[in-house]
Amino acid sequence: MSGVAFVLHGHFYQPPRENPWTEVVSREPSAAPHHDWNERITAECYRPNGWARILDDQGRIVGIVDNYQHLSFNVGPTLLSWLDQHAPETYARIVAADRSARRGIAQAYGHAILPLCNDRDLRTQVRWGLADFRHRFGREAEGLWLPETAVDDRVLAVLAEEGVGFTILAPNQVSEVRPRQSGNGRFEPAHDRVAEGGWREADPSGSGTPTVARWVHPTRPGLGVDLVVYDGPISHDVAFGGLASQVVVDRIARRGRELVAVACDGETFGHHHKFADRGVAHALTVEAGRRGVTVPRLADWIATYPPADEARVRLSAWSCAHGVGRWKDDCGCQTGGEPGWAQAWRAPLRRALDVVRAAAVEVFERRGPAVLCDPWAARDAYVGVLVGAVERDAFVAEWVTGDPVEALTLLECQRHALLMYTSCGWFFNDLAGLETVQILRYAARCLDLLEEVGEPAPVEAVLEELGRARSNRPEEGTGRDIWDRYVVPSRVDPGRVVAHLALTDVLGGDDPGDELAGFAVEHVVDEAVDRGGVAIVAGVMALTHRRTRRVTRWAYGAIRLGGLEVSGAVRPCADDMGDEAAAVASVAGFVE
Repeated sequence: MSGVAFVLHGHFYQPPRENPWTEVVSREPSAAPHHDWNERITAECYRPNGWARILDDQGRIVGIVDNYQHLSFNVGPTLLSWLDQHAPETYARIVAADRSARRGIAQAYGHAILPLCNDRDLRTQVRWGLADFRHRFGREAEGLWLPETAVDDRVLAVLAEEGVGFTILAPNQVSEVRPRQSGNGRFEPAHDRVAEGGWREADPSGSGTPTVARWVHPTRPGLGVDLVVYDGPISHDVAFGGLASQVVVDRIARRGRELVAVACDGETFGHHHKFADRGVAHALTVEAGRRGVTVPRLADWIATYPPADEARVRLSAWSCAHGVGRWKDDCGCQTGGEPGWAQAWRAPLRRALDVVRAAAVEVFERRGPAVLCDPWAARDAYVGVLVGAVERDAFVAEWVTGDPVEALTLLECQRHALLMYTSCGWFFNDLAGLETVQILRYAARCLDLLEEVGEPAPVEAVLEELGRARSNRPEEGTGRDIWDRYVVPSRVDPGRVVAHLALTDVLGGDDPGDELAGFAVEHVVDEAVDRGGVAIVAGVMALTHRRTRRVTRWAYGAIRLGGLEVSGAVRPCADDMGDEAAAVASVAGFVE
């Protein structure tokens, strides 16, 4: 018996990919043959890990393992939301695994780099992540995964205050350690060369650093967070080397520690390394037992063996050697790209988004008190509506004191302001990348929502900052060019929805039903004429946005002159245009 315990943590995550206006994921050609990257990685990783095969030497299946019952894991809230809608069988498998084995932990909601968040956003990201976990898994989260494991004392203080028991860090993120205080208030040295106060500098490689140590709140010493420090070399080799399960467990058994934690992206297990899901199943359910290595639940291990050491942390993340520079500076950390490419675009990108956030905050604080009983508390509670734990009507009854449309619009504006800081927008190599364009779309949606409540949106100030950011691809130009090329055409406003429906109608396409692009559609007036090769449609539609409940009425008209020769027009119905027939006639006259 080795006496070693082994915890393998998988961080399963995908950024939000939905078009912010339609909330539908567009086709992503780079994910071919699948529709998008969520769909592709589900096929390669998330689903296989729920039904991982164990094979014998002849390649015959001798067992099917639900890896989620044996891994320590977190699944990002935005990924869980997508799985719930588009891969319900896989989603149900993950939830059921936690219900039986309770090995899941939460994740901060929108995968923002928490040390770079302002105080309110930091706390909301944590509260939303905990609420999402509570709703989906039916219990309180014992631990929470920090996006990119990005940490500092301010982040850990919020975790402690919000009741989070533990988080997982890389070995280089621990700056100092010391034995915990004894009952007499004195430090009992457990290491040589202990400095004043009992602190000693931690080795960035993790050598000599305890696997579990306690971080203590600086002003509330009764609070703290347990830090689980993963084994750096083994985690690196699992993530990038694709080691066989026998090799991994052999190395763990030889470590001689009571607990060895290994952490990497969950996508390692099947997406980055094909069939690695089978290696996980074999390692955790076959090889570990053969070598006397136990595979405990992490929270149970910490409860049974409370940390004997205290630790301090440095501002850091697991994927950047420069603190958190990867998400704000040209620090040199990047993924992919060509020789000579730079990431000087990161700083102006962040400044541009900060302009959006500042405008959204100013409007929320100025107008929120007139429509919400406690605006910032309402924002924290709004996650209940987002995850489906609270009906929108119930939320309105509890929190809204004024116009519900304005209140919901302000809250949606805040939601998009949070999503636009998704870390993936800075992680990769170029300003024109898929993930960076996506966060710019969230920024644009936030600006649109400001305009919906009659506030001037600082579009020009945002574009001025983006103009200082330049793509590594000369043909892509500046951030301003990318905004015009990829963000503006993504907008889907009510007029565009009505135009689409009118064209579908006049061309004889399939009826899209009573909802499209996030709007509930009501045909108030609907007229059609078909005479030989000429078809005319005209009418009035009322569109209700499913999140903000804003209702707009539009008159439309379209004519088809044989084949695919089509012309048409739409226009909003003004409040004084009570006679819908007159509105239809005005548009029909324009078409003619």
